[in-house]
Order: sequence, then structure tokens, then C-alpha cells
Amino acid sequence: MRGGLWQLGQSITRRLAQADKKTIGRRCFASEADLKKTVLYDFHVANGGKMVPFAGWSMPIQYKDSIMDSTVNCRENGSLFDVSHMCGLSLKGKDSIPFLEKLVVADVAGLAPGTGSLTVFTNEKGGAIDDSVITKVTNEHIYLVVNAGCRDKDLAHIEAHMKVFKSKGGDVSWHIHDERSLLALQGPLAAPVLQHLTKDDLSKFYFGEFKMLDINGVHCFLTRTGYTGEDGFEISVPSEHAVDLAKAILEKSEGKVRLTGLGARDSLRLEAGLCLYGNDMEQHITPVEAGLTWAIGKRRRAEGGFLGADVILKQIAEGPSIRRVGFFSSGPPARSHSEIQNEKGENIGEVTSGGFSPCLKKNIAMGYVKSGLHKTGTKVKFVIRGKNYDGVITKMPFVPTKYYKPS
Repeated sequence: MRGGLWQLGQSITRRLAQADKKTIGRRCFASEADLKKTVLYDFHVANGGKMVPFAGWSMPIQYKDSIMDSTVNCRENGSLFDVSHMCGLSLKGKDSIPFLEKLVVADVAGLAPGTGSLTVFTNEKGGAIDDSVITKVTNEHIYLVVNAGCRDKDLAHIEAHMKVFKSKGGDVSWHIHDERSLLALQGPLAAPVLQHLTKDDLSKFYFGEFKMLDINGVHCFLTRTGYTGEDGFEISVPSEHAVDLAKAILEKSEGKVRLTGLGARDSLRLEAGLCLYGNDMEQHITPVEAGLTWAIGKRRRAEGGFLGADVILKQIAEGPSIRRVGFFSSGPPARSHSEIQNEKGENIGEVTSGGFSPCLKKNIAMGYVKSGLHKTGTKVKFVIRGKNYDGVITKMPFVPTKYYKPS
């Protein structure tokens, strides 16, 4: 098993580095002094965090536990992640919804206040600029979180369109929440542990919902969401209170919820069949090709009105030429860029993420294949270091999701 653990760690480190490289344009192996640090940096180091460069930040890839053990513990008990490198922002004004709907595929207007959804920022060709979780706080306030590696291009994109929108009389402004930190509490113990720290009843607070409330005596933004497939929360907390909140969560869990790094976060999201921007989604991949047609609101499909709508709506009507699918495979794990062939040896696609699943104890991967060859059960070959290995297309998620929804 030692070899398998080593391979898993190496695989995830490479995959995160690769996403970083693609997203930022080029990877700069800067000195530690050049990297940004979250307010929890010293807390990570004190708790055995192994710090690595990621999207310009120094972030923990793992702690004292192996990536394998951390992944399994999240699904059995719980994990606490520092995701403060991600960028939270608010759009405000009576025209904030029509403004945002020009840039994303979601039916933002159709969301009930206090609810949210995964969405995609698109370009003129229908490709994904970034994926984001957006929340309609009120009809005049939208809260969203964008990926760390996409922050600069996302903010430039939003700002450029905002200037044009405002020049035509649109009422919208923004605030980037650099004064706040973001913690992700995930796993079956997430709700029971967090309930100890708030008076609000979390049993009536469901997946995708948002509220502002006091946690550990501090005013926080709480979203019931995550990137693991487990039940859980993302907590936006004023940065000066972030370390105290992290300590309180770990203390209330009596050691069962553990600090968890980027390595396990990546294996968890892969097991859940979730995209990593820069690997599984890029500027030339549309939401339809990525299997995210469900995130395009019914009204948006009828009306369009977002960047690249002509391309995307045509793909919905006629079908895309490629599709994202999941795989099980034999032999060594299929890595990003591994060639996918049919049984005749013809190229039919490429792997975008892959590795050893700590929970399933077998190789999993996702990638893109030609439409018509994407059916579950289709046998394929992976080309790894010049050799062919058997694989089969399977449904995602690989591990069943456990989102907390009304029964």
C-alpha cells in the first residue's frame, strides 16, 4: 500500500500543479516570500501542514495524515479546509441581476432569495471562463465565489463589462471581500459540529441555501455547499476571527473533524465527479460539453442573452461533438492528457483528471470522448507511457453524493 499512497500523492501534486499552470498561464516557482498567505498560514504550519505553491498562494497540500487517510476521514467523519485563497465578492444594485445574467448561464432572477447554484462564466464562443457558486442574497445583492487561479482574469472580465453596463445607466456596484476568510467544513459531522457554535437551527437549512448569522459569536456568511460530494458548509468569516473559528470547530468535533489539505480536496472532488477548472474545464470547453447543461436555467435556454449563447443553445438542440465522462481503469492510474482509444486503437479522446480513489480502492478518471462513444459500459483503452490499459466508461459521481436536501 505504501507504493499506492506514494503514487496517489504524486498524482495529486502533479494534477494540482497542472491546473495551476493552465489557469495562470505559466507556473512560477516563486520563493516562499513571493507567495500570498492566508491568515491561517501560521496555524497550518503549527499543525504540521506541508505548504506548497498553488495559484500564487502558499497552501497546505496535506497535514500529518496521508492524503488517503484524510480523504476517507472526510467521508466517515469530517474535514476542515482553508479555502481563503478563493475570491468572494458581492454585486449590489437594482440591476445587479440583469448585469450578472449577461455573463453567466444561470437563471439568477429565478432563484429564491437566500438560495444559490453552480454556474459558469462564458466567453463569446461559449467556452468556460470559470465556474462559480452564486447566491441571490436579495433581489439587489448577489454573493459569489470564484476560483483563486482565475481571480485576476475573472475580476478584469467582470469589471470591463460593468463599466459598459454602468455607462448605459445600469445600477450595479461590487465589493471584493478581501477582508474575509473562507473555511469549508465537510462531511457527516459538519452539521452536528457547527450546530454547537450557532443558535440558528441548521436542520432546516438545506443544500444550496445561504444565510447571514452568528457563528462562534461572529457575524458570518454561511452557504450549505462544498466541493467533496459530502454534506457541508462554506463559512465566510471576518479574517481576524478565522483562526479562532477554525480552532472552535476542531475542538467541538473532539478530534474527529481534521484539518485537510489540497491533496485530499482534489481526490474528494474527483470521486464526486466535480470539475477542476484548468483540467476538466477550460476556455475552449462549453458547459454542455462539460456535462453542466443542468446549470443552464430553462428561461436562459429559451431567451439566451449570455455570452456565447448562440453556440451553447445550438449544442443543447443538436448535441455537442464531445462529452465529459467518467472511467474505471486497470493498470497504473490514467493521468491528465492520457490518450483514450476505442477497441480498434483509434483516438477518441483525452483524460483530464485521474488517480487512485482512496474510498473505492481503484483507479478513476474523467475526460472527454467523441459523442456517440460516451455511453456507460463502453470499453476503452488508455495509453500510458506507451502501453495500453483497459478502461470502461462509468457514471459519475463515482462515490454517491450526500447533499442535505428536504426529504
